[in-house]
This record gives sequence, structure tokens and C-alpha cells, in this order.
Amino acid sequence: MEQSINKPISTFHVMAKPTGARCNLNCDYCFFLKKTDLYPNSSFCMSDETMEAYIKQTIETQNTPEITIAWQGGEPTLMGLDFFRRVVAVEKKYAAKETVIVNTLQTNGVLLDDEWCQFLHENNFLIGLSLDGPKHLHDKFRHDKAGNSVFDQVIRALRLMQKHKVEFNILCTINSENSKHPLEVYKFFRDECDAHYFQFIPIVELDENKKVTSRTVDAKQYGKFLIQIFDEWVKKDVGETFVQFFDGVLMSYIRGFSSLCVLQPTCGQGAALEHNGDLYSCDHFVEPSYLLGNIHQLNIVDLISSDQQRSFGKEKQTSLSKHCQSCKFHFTCHGECPKNRILKTSDGEENLNWLCAGLKAFFEHTHKHMQTLSNLLQTGRPASDIMKTMTTEKNGQSKKIGRNEPCYCGSGLKYKKCHALQKDSS
Repeated sequence: MEQSINKPISTFHVMAKPTGARCNLNCDYCFFLKKTDLYPNSSFCMSDETMEAYIKQTIETQNTPEITIAWQGGEPTLMGLDFFRRVVAVEKKYAAKETVIVNTLQTNGVLLDDEWCQFLHENNFLIGLSLDGPKHLHDKFRHDKAGNSVFDQVIRALRLMQKHKVEFNILCTINSENSKHPLEVYKFFRDECDAHYFQFIPIVELDENKKVTSRTVDAKQYGKFLIQIFDEWVKKDVGETFVQFFDGVLMSYIRGFSSLCVLQPTCGQGAALEHNGDLYSCDHFVEPSYLLGNIHQLNIVDLISSDQQRSFGKEKQTSLSKHCQSCKFHFTCHGECPKNRILKTSDGEENLNWLCAGLKAFFEHTHKHMQTLSNLLQTGRPASDIMKTMTTEKNGQSKKIGRNEPCYCGSGLKYKKCHALQKDSS
């Protein structure tokens, strides 16, 4: 293997695809199924040699006490349970005793059974379960190869994970259909599924003519979807239910940059590993022009530290329109994901994000609440105290607070001082 060619970065995230684009479902909006064309005649089955190289390189080049080994697809459970038993053995072979290894696995859940779930629990896997809402919404775009519903199988997998105490979150794509039913989707997950961790991923899909498809979420509707769920969450569920996007935005208020890659100033520290060891710049850019190299020839950290990848990462920032740069919420958005920058601004600038109108509406609507949540956490109070604030405001008590009394937002400041700070940051 060649030696390092650049100063290595300290942390990175690689999403490994042991089955490549191979999947047992045929979801209408899946952008990855077409990637099979990149590897004609392939078995789409990661060898133990490639698996071990991925794990060894990741562990040896990460300078963190906790290391994530991520598995996605396609459908990674098609590799079979014995493959992941070998994964755990390899991780134990290379990890120091004090290092915590966290395996994440994104799945449609169809193949999960008691044996799978027992293994996942015993080895502390974090599972992402793909579920788009109740049956009539989930089935709209998600189905098997024959077009049949898999909803019951997904719910069975969810119940099995709960039975075996497997840690999981729900990954819900937001499309043209379920985006119209935000509270139905949220309450189904919260009340009927008894789930507590959600990822909401917007579908922005282009056809061969570079036009958005009918499955693509409308930007303004996406904003309404997030706002209605946020309003329910901030009144009732803070501290009990966790929405990844809300947490990601909140981190922008607390530390000045988000924990979510789509909201960070630059890209480049997350890559996608194909089944044969090919490493690509990003999961959304698995294309020949974004191929960095193969981990059997060059170490993962060198590929991610390469000039090619650094250029890819910086382009998110350098290609940002002036419209976005001057936006009030630039600090928390940064133009969102580059793959969604398909519009022009009113001035004719390129690279305006398809979701801009909805994102801006959400940021505007939640701004004061995000400030309050940030103040609570930075003063050592639980975020859930905001629900007391909501009750206080609802009852009109906030109007009775004296200017020299502690602000109801939990900042620890006097009301007049906190109120002035909030006005300054608006």
C-alpha cells in the first residue's frame, strides 16, 4: 500500500455498502439502485478482505475514543448474519481495549428476525429502520420487486427490535405524499410505534431531463412539515423524542456549526465505500468523476485527505450564491446539501437550493425557540424546561415578568438583558 500523500484529517466518516446497490426492495425514489450499472457482472458482495481493510484502516487512523463503523446499501442484511459476526471479530482484533466501536446499520427491516435482533443487541449495533409513516403513506413509494407492500414486515422488525432491546431510529423520507400529513406521520411514530429517534430526509429527485419528479417534496410543504412537527415536539416531547434535524439546527446556535453534514459550511469528511473497496466523495456522488481511489491501493485517510476530496468539500462553500451568503440563517444552513442546489435566484445566480423556501420558513419560525433551547443547555438546564416556558407563555405569565426578574427562557439572565440579546441576534 502506498504511503500517505497529504496531511491526514483527524476524523472522518465512511458509509460502507457491502452489497453495493443490491437490494431486496424496489422503492420508487431510490437513487442508488441505478448504481449497479457502475459494476457490470459484479456479485455485489463485499469480500472479507475488503471488509477487514475498511475496519482496520478506520480504526488505525481515527484519533477518537469512539469510532463508528457504518453499514448501508442497497440492503446490508443481504450479506447474512455470519458476515456481521466476522465484522465484530475483526473489530475486536484491531481496536484497543479502551476504544468504543459503534456499528450503525441502515436497513429496510425485511430480513430481521429474532436471531438477527439478538445479535444486534448483544453487539450494540445502532439500527436505522426505513419507514415512511403509516401503511397508506409508507406503501406509496416503498415496495418489493413485485410491487407488493412490505409494511407489515417492517413493523414486525420494529417490534422485534423493541423485544430484544435493540437501539434504533426511524429514517423517514419526506416526499410529495407524506409531506402533506406531518402530524399523522409524527404521531404514528411516537404513539403507535413507540419510537423516540427520527431522521427526516427530504426527497429531491431529478429525472433524465434534470426536472424534479412527482415524488419530490415541494419546498414550502417541506417547511410546513417540519414546522408542524416542531410545534408538537417543542410543546410536548423535548427530552423524550429526538428529531435529528432539530438537534442539528440547535447545535448551530450552541457551538456555531451544525452536527449535520448537510448544514455544515463544507463537505468532504464523509465518504461512501463500495463493495469492492472503491471510495467515493459522498453517498450522493457515487459517480466515476467522484471516485477517489480504492482502499486496497491507498489508505482511507489518505483518500479523504486528498486534494480531490478537499476540493470537493470546499466547493460547497465557494459555489454558494450571494443570495445565500447574505441570508439571516446562513450560519445554520450554509445552502444545505449541494445535490439539492438546482434553482436560480431571482437575480439569476446558480446554486439556489430546491428546499430554500421551506428551510427559511422553518428557521424563521423556530428561531426564538432555538435561542431558548440554546440558553437552557448552555446554563446547565435541561432542554425539556422549554416546555415550562411554553406553558408560561400560553398562560400569559411571561407578560407579567419584571424587567429585573430572571427570564423565563432559562438563560439565567435578567429578562431585560436576555430580551435585548435576543433582539440583537434576530
